[in-house]
Amino acid sequence: MIPSPRETTGGRARIAAATCIAATFMAAAMAGPVPAHAQQVVLLVNGDIITDYDIEQRVKFVTLSTHKTPAKSEVIEDLIDEKLKIQVGRKYKLDIPDKDIDSSYADMSKRMHLSAEQLTQALAQGGVNAETLKSRIRADLIWSTIIRGRFQSSLQVNEKSILAELETRKKDNPSEDVGYDYTLRPILFVVPRGNTEAAELRRKDAEALRTRFTACDTGLAFARSLRDVALRDPIIKNSSELAPALREILDKTEVGHLTAPETTPQGVELFALCEKKETKAETPEKRQARDKIFGEQFQSKAKRYLQELRRQAMIEHK
Repeated sequence: MIPSPRETTGGRARIAAATCIAATFMAAAMAGPVPAHAQQVVLLVNGDIITDYDIEQRVKFVTLSTHKTPAKSEVIEDLIDEKLKIQVGRKYKLDIPDKDIDSSYADMSKRMHLSAEQLTQALAQGGVNAETLKSRIRADLIWSTIIRGRFQSSLQVNEKSILAELETRKKDNPSEDVGYDYTLRPILFVVPRGNTEAAELRRKDAEALRTRFTACDTGLAFARSLRDVALRDPIIKNSSELAPALREILDKTEVGHLTAPETTPQGVELFALCEKKETKAETPEKRQARDKIFGEQFQSKAKRYLQELRRQAMIEHK
């Protein structure tokens, strides 16, 4: 299914980079459960405590996700930064609901081809409490929101900067800067939830429709006449909004034909490609250039502000 575009630059980039658990189960199988012990306060950050358990958990998490054991001092510095980010969120009365944290956690598990429950289980087998990861997610989401709000005006990317970046890229990798606007009609073969046998039959029906679908006007009319088939409203997607794999699927689909069927929680879904228009107003290259410039500006502002918070912080080692 072709998803709606989502903003992923800035705050979520660090989360995604920190959670590339390529061999989670293998590493987890070699580790034991988290031992119960009394927690000892190691340091205070503006009155908020960091315990030896917090440090131990973060060391295990980083080791599990990167396959390298980090220096304890580096972990402590990261935890201090995390406390400062959460504290500035409290200062501005910024609260990230638990459901948003759980949603981000679930998104991560999907990127690793796991369910949220499977990710929690894998972390636990590696000696890591899922709250360790969720705490980091909360801090990064708060921090992203704070930086975007505090430096909103200076984080605007102008067209001149984008064109300059594109010129630099063309010298290294010359290519025609062209994008496309795709007009799509989703077609859903409805399947009762949990009925695997019915899903397989409906997939065959979808493949049969795909074979005879050669034009949107006649094909959509025929699809509308089929039993338990829903035609959804047209959607327009620019190629800059789509992941490379999805762009490749649409570029290989002829106008007036259907994409391959995919099974979703609602049923079996296909997309009719009804129109494909070339455009230079917004292209994948421009989106990449804009994201790169924004990311660099974001990181620069975030680093400077975090240094300011550290200078003002009262950090007490126990």
